[in-house]
Amino acid sequence: MIPFQTHCFEVDVFYGNHKGLIIAEIELRSAEEKVALPTWIGKEVTGDSRYYNSSLAKQGLKP
Repeated sequence: MIPFQTHCFEVDVFYGNHKGLIIAEIELRSAEEKVALPTWIGKEVTGDSRYYNSSLAKQGLKP
């Protein structure tokens, strides 16, 4: 967990077939909540099924 302002980010660092993949997750109080993001946050992947844990476990990340 990495604290940032009033929230904490849960960060997953992957190895093996997914070496180099890092996913940060934050729990919001509502879908409409706006939060400032740290500078180390990259591309938004919410809703991209390639990044779901179930997809990564079964087949790996596909470009």
